[in-house]
Amino acid sequence: MNYWLDLFTGTTWEEFCKYGAKVSGFRKRLKKNVKRIKKGDILLCYVTGVMRWIGALEVIGQSADKSKIWECADFPERLNVKPIVILEREKSIMMEELNGKVEFYQGPEDRGKFKGFIRMSPNLLKNPKDGELILNLLQKAKSNPKKHPIDPVKWGRKYLYRAKTKKGRKSIDKLVSIPEPEEQEKQGIEISKEDLTKESNLHTEIQYHLISLGSEMGFDIWVAKNDRNKKLNGQILQSMPHIINNLPAQFDPATNKVIELIDVLWLKGNRIICAFEIECTTSIYSGLLRMSDLLALQPNINIKLYIVAPESRRRKVRDEILRPTFHLREKPISDVCGYVSIEELKEKITVLKEFGFISSMKPNFLDEISEFFSEESEV
Repeated sequence: MNYWLDLFTGTTWEEFCKYGAKVSGFRKRLKKNVKRIKKGDILLCYVTGVMRWIGALEVIGQSADKSKIWECADFPERLNVKPIVILEREKSIMMEELNGKVEFYQGPEDRGKFKGFIRMSPNLLKNPKDGELILNLLQKAKSNPKKHPIDPVKWGRKYLYRAKTKKGRKSIDKLVSIPEPEEQEKQGIEISKEDLTKESNLHTEIQYHLISLGSEMGFDIWVAKNDRNKKLNGQILQSMPHIINNLPAQFDPATNKVIELIDVLWLKGNRIICAFEIECTTSIYSGLLRMSDLLALQPNINIKLYIVAPESRRRKVRDEILRPTFHLREKPISDVCGYVSIEELKEKITVLKEFGFISSMKPNFLDEISEFFSEESEV
C-alpha cells in the first residue's frame, strides 16, 4: 500500500464532497502518475491556500465517471474512492503540526516550499511513515477534534477562470488567472523604509549573482540603466567584468527603450541569450509587462525569459503569468517565461562555484531550476 498527495482548493474540495466524495480527479498531464495508483492505496487530501490536511481516501480503482464535478476544470484522470476520514474545515490539520516530523517539512527552512512536494498531485510520499503519521493525525482529529479558524477568503478563493480566445478562426476555451491585490495594497498599508531597504538589497544581490554567473560563462552583461550605480560589498555593478554600455544596434528605439530597463541581460555579440527580471516584494506585473512589450515589439526574437523571485512569491508569479493579458496572447508569456526561485538559484550557484563548473556551463542549465506555468500547473 502506498500513500499519495491529493491536492484541492477550498472550492474543489467542496465540489468533491457535494458529489458524494466518491471520485477524485487529476490533470491529464499526470495520467502516468494516476495509472501507478493501485486499489487499496490511500490519498491524503491537502487544501492549498489554507495549508490544511482535511481527509484520507481509500482507492477503489480507476473511474470511468465523466460527470461535471468541478467548475474550474475537468480533471479527467479519475479514481473511484471511499472516504476513510473527512474533517470539517475548521477542524482540519494545520501543516505546522508536521514541522520536523516528515521528510518534506524538516524545519522552518522548508516552510512554504516543502521541498516542492505540494506542487502537484497525485504525488507519492516516498516515506510510508510520513503517510502513516498524517493518516494517524487525521484519525485523531476525527475522534478528538480541535477548532482552528480558517480565513474564508483564502478558503473560497478561485485561482483559475474560464475565458474564450481565438486561435486562427477557432474559438477556444482557456483557463486564466485574475490575481488578488497584494496584501499591502488591500489593507492600504505602506511598505516600511526598512522593508524597502531589504528588498533593494536583495534585488541588488541577485543582480550581482546573475552578472557574476553570466560573466564567468563568457557572456557580455547588460544591467538595467537605473541600477548601474548600485553597490554590493563596496562594488558598483557598473564596474563588474563584461558589463556593456550600449545595447545591440539591430533593435529599433522602441525596443531599446524596453530592453534598457530589464534587470539583467546575458548577450553573445549582438544576440540576447537570456533576460532576467528580479521581483522581491514589489509588483511582479511591471516586470512581466516589460517582457510582454519586448515580445510584442520583436515577435520573432528567440531568447530565454525568466522572473526571479522568492519561493514565497511563487504563486503570485504564477497568477500574474496566467493573467488574460499575458496568457491569451497568440504566443502566451507562459510558454516562454520561466520562474526561478531565488533560494534555488543561490543554492545552484553555490554548488557550481564549489566544484568550479561555471565556466563550462551552458545557459540551458537554468531549465533544471525553472518552472513554466500553464493552466494545468498546480496552485
